[in-house]
Amino acid sequence: MTALTFKNSTSQAQVISKERIVEVTEKFSNMGEIMVVGDIGLDKYTFGDVKRISPEAPVPVLEVQREWTKLGLAANISDNLKALGVRSLLCGVIGQDIHGNVLEELIEDMDLSTWGLVRDEGRPTIYKERVTTSTQQICRIDYEDSSELAADVESRLIERFDEFASNYNAFILEDYAKGTLSEGICQKVIQYAKAHNKIITVDPGVSTNALFYRGATLLKPNLKEAKIICESLGHKNKVNDIAGMLEIFISELDLEMAVITLGGDGMALMQKGKSPSFIPTAANEVFDVSGAGDTAIALLTSALLAGASLEEAAWIGNCGAGVVVAKKGTSTVNLHELLSFHEKLKQNL
Repeated sequence: MTALTFKNSTSQAQVISKERIVEVTEKFSNMGEIMVVGDIGLDKYTFGDVKRISPEAPVPVLEVQREWTKLGLAANISDNLKALGVRSLLCGVIGQDIHGNVLEELIEDMDLSTWGLVRDEGRPTIYKERVTTSTQQICRIDYEDSSELAADVESRLIERFDEFASNYNAFILEDYAKGTLSEGICQKVIQYAKAHNKIITVDPGVSTNALFYRGATLLKPNLKEAKIICESLGHKNKVNDIAGMLEIFISELDLEMAVITLGGDGMALMQKGKSPSFIPTAANEVFDVSGAGDTAIALLTSALLAGASLEEAAWIGNCGAGVVVAKKGTSTVNLHELLSFHEKLKQNL
């Protein structure tokens, strides 16, 4: 079964009303805080025009017009939550270096706490520089070490989690497979959340063992990640069966819910004990897909914490992702943009 036949043969979730979106999102500012645990990075954008080819090599010469930095990787989740009026704590590891200093300053400038950060002298702060024009990305330069955390650094991160966990009503594991989220850390967060009846959602890493996430409330892979996870669980014959993959994830990873983001085809979703369904997207302009998954997991988690059903949360998350893909670089969405996009979605369906 292909993604297309899944969409055509599975029920479409009823479109959420504007009134219900308002009812859910109005709770964002006073429903309690969310802890974001995962790989943290700094994004730099270098923007300009290309008018000639270098005489030194057959490469474009960028005439720089503007440069800026922003929170990246799991830090972009906190950026998204801030834009939505949701308070959060970022918990992860950065290096003892200049990029780590800049990242801390950005976090403080956004009135976010740095209490959850652990410094590691043995690894650099993850730093990604994107060189772009108005029409395309020329290149990306990455500085990172994706090896596992040293035992003492992992212990300090767990201690930091233990110190603050009781103050938070939901948790997001944001895994970019950069070494932060070991099985020990994932299970520490998941088991704590389960023991205290709190929501724990996971945006999985493409190369992380999926069993690390067992017991979470919700898993949200994109289609590529879903196929890799399904195959790693021993079900290679199911990688083109989206409904089948959702069932496998819930059963074998002991999840309450699973959502597979399908890019331009929307989202496929399933709750334990219920039939799978899908929601379409109304995004008709895609400039940059970077960060769309961050926005989706931020909104899914926030909406569930605010009392939304899975289908309602998915509609809200899908609207948010539709907004940010039309923006340059990793971006955020505010509540006004969310409602405006919802109006467009209703008109296009």
